[in-house]
Amino acid sequence: MALKLTLKPGEKFVINGAVIANGDRRATLVLHNKASILRERDILKAEDVDTPSKRIYFAIMSMYLDEKVRPRFYEEFVMRMSEFMGALTDPEALSTCVAVSQCVMDRQYYKGLTLCRKLLEFESERLHHEPASV
Repeated sequence: MALKLTLKPGEKFVINGAVIANGDRRATLVLHNKASILRERDILKAEDVDTPSKRIYFAIMSMYLDEKVRPRFYEEFVMRMSEFMGALTDPEALSTCVAVSQCVMDRQYYKGLTLCRKLLEFESERLHHEPASV
């Protein structure tokens, strides 16, 4: 099944680790095979990784986008997720952590990122009382 992306002028995205920017007009791309792709709005920059859930998200994102760094970031993911789960008491958040972990173990990184956004929101609500970015 093909993936159709409609891009805004100047919108950036990553395909298999390569950063690509759209030109000055709206464009539509169709990907006909499997690729690791993230839109700019879903990319977390290293300098913005400043909370436990963002460390988890960044590790998953890194594994998703670059297979060469997977072993290193898998270890980082396991350590950060263990720490995060150790600090939680909320059953729903713990359940989300288990689901994210299962996705990572199954190498379903994109799905893991999607679920991890719930952890970003949970953390943001508890710590900052402002909407989570990413």
